[in-house]
Amino acid sequence: MSSINTNASAMTALQTLSATNKSLSTTQGRIATGLRVAEASDNAAYWSIATTMRSDNKALSTVQDSLGLGASKVDTAYTGMNKAIDTLNDIKVKLVAANGASAADKEKIDTEIKALQKQLQAYSDGATFSGTNMLSVKSGAAATAADDVKIVSAFNRDGAGSASVSTIDVKVDNIKLFETGGAAAIKTGILDGQRLGTTGVRAALSAPTPGTDAATDTYSVMTVSVKGYSDAQLTKQLGVVEAALKEMTTAATNLGAAKSRIELQKAFTSSLMDSIDRGVGQLVDADMNKESTRLQALQVQQQLGIQALSIANGNSQSIMSLFKG
Repeated sequence: MSSINTNASAMTALQTLSATNKSLSTTQGRIATGLRVAEASDNAAYWSIATTMRSDNKALSTVQDSLGLGASKVDTAYTGMNKAIDTLNDIKVKLVAANGASAADKEKIDTEIKALQKQLQAYSDGATFSGTNMLSVKSGAAATAADDVKIVSAFNRDGAGSASVSTIDVKVDNIKLFETGGAAAIKTGILDGQRLGTTGVRAALSAPTPGTDAATDTYSVMTVSVKGYSDAQLTKQLGVVEAALKEMTTAATNLGAAKSRIELQKAFTSSLMDSIDRGVGQLVDADMNKESTRLQALQVQQQLGIQALSIANGNSQSIMSLFKG
């Protein structure tokens, strides 16, 4: 039915053209941004999940930086520990050579030992990275347990949405070589801590008298000396050095394990970030091949819609011309 009040064909054509233009605008937006979910109105659930995952990925990027910094700190301590072990082995050799040596030779050996002891201090003091030194600890007026070095290793989110941070802890108290600032009797560093000459275990200070052996005598690696000491005392000092070497080997093992764990965590975090990126992409990224094909189809539909509207308006004009005649 034709009507001069209502052009149904034109209305239908206009509605179809409007729908096509809306779809065309959406497709053009997806192609321009590369996203099919660019804002919450596109898909509230997917947008919310993707936004949270992107935020978590930024936190993981910070974790990567922390692991890199932590790896450098541990590597610095590990390097210093290895050099200190080599130097302590040299002191051990000097002590062995001093057994049965003449007084003149002991004096020369003692000079070499003193130089090696200074080098041990230099290695420990120099093993600093970004203000952290695990080998030479400053404890102030009284020796106290050193704070652990905590390296941020992971950013976690549980099923309830609560976030937390995990750390790799390095127990400095177990690897410190020197404890600067504490009273001599209570220093607990591996190299400056007092040890009982008979067993090599930690003990309170009981200063030895050169040439006079006593069961209660204590020594530290930094007080080892051969000048004026008897062979029996040198044997005890050798036992003290052996005990320190054992502890340093364990400390180096702990540092090596921490270093290995940090490297593994760095690799895992990198893979996790890539996985999250892929997951976000699957939720919100547009299929560019599909959208490109759809764009071409919508452009054709738009042209046809314009032609259909033109034809519908043309038919209406034809009806009106009858009345003019």
